Amino acid sequence: MTHTGPVTFADPSAPDSPAALAAALQSSAYLPDDGLATAAYLALRMNRPLFVEGDAGVGKTSLAQALATVLDAPLIRLQCYEGIDVAQAVYDWDFPRQLLHLRAAEAAGRAGDADALEGELYSRRFLLSRPLLRAIETSPSVLLVDEVDRADDEFEALLLEVLSDFAVTIPEIGTIRAETPPVVVVTSNRTRDVHDALKRRCLYHWVEHPDFARELAIIRLRHPAATERLAAQVARAAAHLRTIDLQKPPGVAETLDWTQALLTLGAGQLDPDSVMRTLGAVLKYREDQEQATRDAGLVALLAAAADAG
Repeated sequence: MTHTGPVTFADPSAPDSPAALAAALQSSAYLPDDGLATAAYLALRMNRPLFVEGDAGVGKTSLAQALATVLDAPLIRLQCYEGIDVAQAVYDWDFPRQLLHLRAAEAAGRAGDADALEGELYSRRFLLSRPLLRAIETSPSVLLVDEVDRADDEFEALLLEVLSDFAVTIPEIGTIRAETPPVVVVTSNRTRDVHDALKRRCLYHWVEHPDFARELAIIRLRHPAATERLAAQVARAAAHLRTIDLQKPPGVAETLDWTQALLTLGAGQLDPDSVMRTLGAVLKYREDQEQATRDAGLVALLAAAADAG
């Protein structure tokens, strides 16, 4: 089965400017800066994958989720890991069902018709679509290739091939080509360098930790129950923690978790007790917690929070 119809590029229903996209994303509870909104807008209009790098927790995955909401399209996620291959990422055959079909054919006395039986076994009904093929077959869709830096070189080459043509060739069936290419967001935490060939296929953006004003706005957007004083204290304290040499400085995700934890406990402001009770929501390593509370670390954190209030 070969799909040879015309490929449609930029979605005419997508926001018509970076500012319009930023506003639409904000309505989906995602607050991008101007640079990220522009990069995402260009990716939509130019029909190019968007490769976003940055520290863990700065909102890379959430961008794809918000784009899916804005475009009213399903989000199809491919979580990368070491050793991922075609069977996990693109397609596989449903061997148990094939075996049952083969046994049923033998019981019906059809075992001698080998060619016909093989054609049945390797038909579309027994094909399992994995995320890359599912995104190609689903129109419209948003494809999230998450943490590509965890995969190996062979998978990068496979991904580049799929993203170059938005098509998958299955020897037993033919070429399946996207009628409308999916919107693609590729994320990396930069645990290793990704090959230039893949990056050249994409538009690129480095996602920074937000400044105080934007982080405060994000907290207020995602947790409207938080008072402006508490939100400002959390944003200031999180920014202070990022200045400490931690194994895992808090990202926006941790800032939001921290705010939620404080709200759940009914804390109206940061104080030594509420910080100690909720530190596990923002710092996820024992060594980081010890460093933050050692010597003057906690005092400095609370001083930064008090300044915000």
